[in-house]
Amino acid sequence: IFLCISVLASSDITFPLTDIPLLPGSPRRLSPRAVARGGRAPKRGQQHLKVPGPRAPGLRGSSGGERTHSSSVINNYLDANEPMSSEARVSRMHFHDNQRKVDYVLAYHYRKRGAPLGQGSPGHSLAIVSNGEMGKEPQAGGPGDIELGPLDALEEERKEQREEFEHNLMEAGLELEKDVENKSQGSIFVRIHAPWQVLAREAEFLKIKVPTKKMYEIKAGGSIAKKFNAVLQKLSSPLQPRVPEHSNNRMKNLSYPFSREKMYLYNIQEKDTFFDNATRSRIVHEILKRTACSRANNTMGINSLIANNIYEAAYPLHDGEYDSPGDDMNDRKLLYQEWARYGVFYKFQPIDLIRKYFGEKIGLYFAWLGLYTSFLIPSSVIGVIVFLYGCATIEEDIPSREMCDQQNAFTMCPLCDKSCDYWNLSSACGTARASHLFDNPATVFFSIFMALWATMFLENWKRLQMRLGYFWDLTGLEEEEVSSAEHSRPEYESKVREKMLKESSKSVVQKLERNAAAGDDEDDEDKLTWRDRFPGYLMNFASILFMIALTFSIVFGVIVYRITTAAALSLNKATRSNVRVTVTATAVIINLVVILILDEIYGAVANWLTKIEVPKTEQSFEERLILKAFLLKFVNAYSPIFYVAFFKGRFVGRPGSYVYVFDGYRMEECAPGGCLMELCIQLSIIMLGKQLIQNNIFEIGVPKLKKLFRKLKDETEPGETDSAHSKHPEQWDLDYSLEPYTGLTPEYMEMIIQFGFVTLFVASFPLAPVFALLNNVIEVRLDAKKFVTELRRPDAVRTKDIGIWFDILSGIGKFSVISNAFVIAITSDFIPRLVYQYSYSHNGTLHGFVNHTLSFFNISQLKEGTQPENSHFDQEVQFCRFKDYREPPWAPNPYEFSKQYWSVLSARLAFVIIFQNLVMFLSVLVDWMIPDIPTDISDQIKKEKSLLVDFFLKEEHEKLKLSDGPAPRSLGMGERARSRAPSSVPSGRSQLGSTASSGSQHTNV
Repeated sequence: IFLCISVLASSDITFPLTDIPLLPGSPRRLSPRAVARGGRAPKRGQQHLKVPGPRAPGLRGSSGGERTHSSSVINNYLDANEPMSSEARVSRMHFHDNQRKVDYVLAYHYRKRGAPLGQGSPGHSLAIVSNGEMGKEPQAGGPGDIELGPLDALEEERKEQREEFEHNLMEAGLELEKDVENKSQGSIFVRIHAPWQVLAREAEFLKIKVPTKKMYEIKAGGSIAKKFNAVLQKLSSPLQPRVPEHSNNRMKNLSYPFSREKMYLYNIQEKDTFFDNATRSRIVHEILKRTACSRANNTMGINSLIANNIYEAAYPLHDGEYDSPGDDMNDRKLLYQEWARYGVFYKFQPIDLIRKYFGEKIGLYFAWLGLYTSFLIPSSVIGVIVFLYGCATIEEDIPSREMCDQQNAFTMCPLCDKSCDYWNLSSACGTARASHLFDNPATVFFSIFMALWATMFLENWKRLQMRLGYFWDLTGLEEEEVSSAEHSRPEYESKVREKMLKESSKSVVQKLERNAAAGDDEDDEDKLTWRDRFPGYLMNFASILFMIALTFSIVFGVIVYRITTAAALSLNKATRSNVRVTVTATAVIINLVVILILDEIYGAVANWLTKIEVPKTEQSFEERLILKAFLLKFVNAYSPIFYVAFFKGRFVGRPGSYVYVFDGYRMEECAPGGCLMELCIQLSIIMLGKQLIQNNIFEIGVPKLKKLFRKLKDETEPGETDSAHSKHPEQWDLDYSLEPYTGLTPEYMEMIIQFGFVTLFVASFPLAPVFALLNNVIEVRLDAKKFVTELRRPDAVRTKDIGIWFDILSGIGKFSVISNAFVIAITSDFIPRLVYQYSYSHNGTLHGFVNHTLSFFNISQLKEGTQPENSHFDQEVQFCRFKDYREPPWAPNPYEFSKQYWSVLSARLAFVIIFQNLVMFLSVLVDWMIPDIPTDISDQIKKEKSLLVDFFLKEEHEKLKLSDGPAPRSLGMGERARSRAPSSVPSGRSQLGSTASSGSQHTNV
């Protein structure tokens, strides 16, 4: 078949190709009848092209020959003498004929060496209006003819590549409109319109689900559930956004994949509005992604051309302006008024309208963000209660009262060598009392609650995801529909091309030997194997290890800063009293600044490392990028917190045998009240600093600075200006000035890191959910405003779930159980207090706990040169105390670990094991008790399948009646009708659950 097609293509024979289906991969030529507009009268001033006879030579040569254009894409200019007023335009979303809708826009920048010699006015910028066919070039001297100056070789090459690509788009059936290059340099916009024939063909190929004529009622369950929902809806009515989707949510259309053979199933009232704008742009984007350009090294798709700077941008249009005066309403303006403003922060999100405008992928993100924010409300309430419990019981805490008691004169050993003096434990009273706010029995309960909270959040998200999938017709999203949207990335194509060029230099014998040895049935020349990617994998492994080591070295550098700064401040009497507060605050600020800087660096490094791997598809690229960026940013954000929680004060040593980092600098130790208070300070400053600076200031300030810079650049750019155009800019001009959409990875990443702050160390900072809730209330509206007002409209992407982010959330939830268990067992004093109260206390209370945790040291055994110089302590000191469980100096084994130490250590390990298994068991129990699919949704899905079969068979029966209804006038016609009628039944029934061939006959109802 391919041999016959190639022979016919190389000859001058032409024949219609209407019934050849468009297959995925490279684009195919379509016949003129398949892409004609059909019955649309030409507008005044436009010259519509006639249907050509034979194929234009040189446009589609053989594979071995060079492709050259004998004729370029024709520009049908308006008459230069005809006035074209911008006020006469009905809509800025259409071609200049006010009929065809602009579904997609391509933008590029051109530059001429000489000044333009065209005589047309800049206001007459209308150019090609094509129905997808070729004609003769306009003769020189004709109306609107522009004489171009000499272009450099690169610009000329890009121009030829654009012409070929646009020609191939018209061969695929798209209609284009283009501006005239009548300036020395500037931006040109290519508007693309998809006619009904193209939309129907591609919708069938992509298996896009569309509503049918059949509607059915969604049952709410039992009578109690109905009453509860009615009451809940009435109470929440002031919080509901005023959008049309919320008016009637009890009825639903049956949906079925679009098929041109079954047009009678769908309620097609008007073809121009049957597919919404997001679906139309998605269809055009699919054509753009698979259209080839031979002059650009056989690259496939618009993404490759943008990567090679042939085009600058490709984007669908927004639905008009969001702040336009007047009562005219569009989806963008409605989203801005009811969703993307800070004044409506108390309202629910219009998720259905978000999905309709931006697509399922972005709709799922905002649905997930909304559920996460709502789940932070109960955790915030419980966290505040735990904090208030600590405040209420601070006076009843026996250990802190003992530390603050002046009569208990616990003389502590010096905190540093030489310059530090002996000190009383009562001087640390404030730290001990503050530690009780977060180190109390209620924090253990809160840790268990937050572990179950994370499990319930993930389970409820799975249920909400299934519910949205049912209402958005994603339940039957087939793998073919997902895989059909995956095309090779430009970088992957370049690597494969380089490999094929290298392989072409090898002999055939070497190739056969290699294939026989490998035992591969397929030829590996057209794909990259692990051998080709091995250098990239090696570079990834080495770079990630280096980045993690860099993070750890920076944390160690901050530790050295704390040690040296504490030693330096201890030399001065004026700063000696505030050493710990000063060192802690400055070190945390340094950590915050380093984290913010490394976050940006690690994001760029992760992107670069992923490009080195050369993933084949965009989905594979995104998943690998997410994993690398999350790993690096996780280590960067949490490594200082992990140090304070689990390592600080563990390797200090004891008086007389301290551990020194450098000569004369001792390892830092925890405060007398423990490291939990410092962990709380570290966690709160880093969390609040990241949310305030990175998530809000950067997201608000950086886009505004970029927009200002681009505006200044446009104003200072040389070239002619069009006053009429500047007063009334087109929608594609307005959208071109917006920031390009770069994906949802940054949005998810900041929320995932915040989720870690909320769950991993919640035992030390119960107020973390409160600050996360306050941030997210702003974050939802900030992201909404960014998507509606500051970004170009993203391409609508259909997806069933949030992808790899759910696995990351689940992993963080499980890891949080372990981290909180170790925080309670090791960092806090919860376990030592329990051990003392039930094993060593004489009356079952905590009286004497502080004395129990302090060991004795004979100061005569201090090393030479480490004793305090010029000690001004009030009383003579023979023994000093330090916090540890060690034998006293008069014991047989002085300064060895005591029995109490091993008792507390065994209790800590036992608590970690019991806590982890108990919480894991409860989490599994919650997971088992909450079904992933809601019962009502499961029943509705089954009901919909049954209704779809009944409706399909009924429509087929009606179609059969219509075909048999008219009485034939002759016997021959009757026989032909009877012979055709039975054949339609099996063909129709065979289409249930499958897709009709694009070459099948169409049925007009």
